[in-house]
Amino acid sequence: MKALTFKRYGKSPDIALRDVARPTPKDDELLVQVHAAGLNPIDNMIPTGMFKPVMHFQLPAILGSDLSGVVIAVGRKVTRFKPGDAVFASIFDQGTGAIAEFAVVPEHAAALKPANLDFVQAASIPMVGLTSWQALKERAHLQAGQKVFIPAGSGGIGTFAIQLAKHLSARVGTTVSKGNIELVRSLGADEVVDYKQQAFETQLHGYDAVLGTVRGDTIEKSLFILKPGGKIVSLIGPLDAAFARARGLNVVLRLVFGLMSRKIVRLANQHSVSYGFLFVRPDGAQLGQIGQLLETERIRPVIDKVFPLSEAREALAYLAQGHAKGKVVVQMSPDKYQ
Repeated sequence: MKALTFKRYGKSPDIALRDVARPTPKDDELLVQVHAAGLNPIDNMIPTGMFKPVMHFQLPAILGSDLSGVVIAVGRKVTRFKPGDAVFASIFDQGTGAIAEFAVVPEHAAALKPANLDFVQAASIPMVGLTSWQALKERAHLQAGQKVFIPAGSGGIGTFAIQLAKHLSARVGTTVSKGNIELVRSLGADEVVDYKQQAFETQLHGYDAVLGTVRGDTIEKSLFILKPGGKIVSLIGPLDAAFARARGLNVVLRLVFGLMSRKIVRLANQHSVSYGFLFVRPDGAQLGQIGQLLETERIRPVIDKVFPLSEAREALAYLAQGHAKGKVVVQMSPDKYQ
């Protein structure tokens, strides 16, 4: 089968479309014929070696985390799915990849594809949906009437997180360039700052939670818009000691991550708010609940661009530019699935 792989970590990871062996599902896994794979920024980060201490791949490794497709075989312990089922899933942090013609998916990570979405739309959802769900509901405990700041609202995570926050009856602030104001307003954003014209930390006040999605000094500046008792849930780091403990990492890595996050934790304490790093986990049950929101159209996918599998490497390069409005998706041989 064809798959997008990388051979090594570092500045020259040798990313290319290659012929690899079709995977064989374990007892608790599904073998899925992938129809589409959604891309995420971490797909570009993994080959650099940034997450090498905490994520383990056997090289050469297949890239990608999000997929939709049709089950063609199941392991003997699988009970919730059967061949022919249309599914979507995140296989992030499972040691395998999604940008391929076939992929194995743990049963616990899969959910039935929402009937009203095509495969491209479904593939755009898993990581951004699960990340938003776990950040806003589990970590921030966002309640009706509270205010959450979701920077970069026109990006892949932003377009979903804004909609989920509005479903939770929260008020949403975000930052975009002028050309994307209408998009985020249509998704439900209440306070929109054109980051090229104004500093969000001077425009937004009284927030209960911040979703950290932008590198640089955005998280530190977010401290000034939070109420005492507010929460920062960061998706981009710095990694912290709590994350290291949750992963069962050794004492040295716990110390390293504690040092990496020491500054932001200290600043957060000074402002009487909390900081935490979130590493999304695959969860088919949560994805099923997200699927219900999509089927009832309380949340809609936002797709920027679709690439064929033959241009998967170009798709990653396009995503890396940071200008996508919504999600970038790779589609496998669409003619086969008409």
